[in-house]
Amino acid sequence: MLAHALEFLLDTLLSLLTLAFLLRGLLQMTRAPFHNPLSQSIVALTNFAVRPVRRLIPAIGAIDSASLLLAFATQFTLQLLVLLLRDFPLMVAGPQVFIVLLGMAGLGVIKLTLYLLLYAVIIQAVLSWVNPHAPFAPVLDSLTRPFLAPLRRSLPDLGGIDLSPLVVFMVVQLLLMLLVAPLEFQLLHLL
Repeated sequence: MLAHALEFLLDTLLSLLTLAFLLRGLLQMTRAPFHNPLSQSIVALTNFAVRPVRRLIPAIGAIDSASLLLAFATQFTLQLLVLLLRDFPLMVAGPQVFIVLLGMAGLGVIKLTLYLLLYAVIIQAVLSWVNPHAPFAPVLDSLTRPFLAPLRRSLPDLGGIDLSPLVVFMVVQLLLMLLVAPLEFQLLHLL
């Protein structure tokens, strides 16, 4: 029972930290407004790790490779700690386990990125009805614009009703069901 509670705490804390690193990387890639309170909070929250890693691993163009590497490392740590909490015989399992852990960490990053996009689109759609001038609306717009803008140009105009968030929602859900879940299932069965 204590192991399940500890696993829940680890999953929650390390997933939130992964989301913070991912959000920092995505905010830089999408050139979100830096002086926004949300952007400033994410930078302040992740500076403890991103600054030292950035000295070793520079950005590649607009891609904040330090933040993305830290997101991956956090997911790898989470997967490793969960196996250890479940009393998995890590030392006798062989090198295949570390390949599976790397795959699970990569899938964890992809899954959290898709969820981040999904919730950003949902929050932005709700805010467009309730309070389109909310302080973090420009950040949400920057995050979702690369996905929504092409759809807005190609979908028919329905008199002010924007169907692009619905399309993104469906595509993300399909990716999670048809791509991420089967890969995760296959990786777990390699253990």
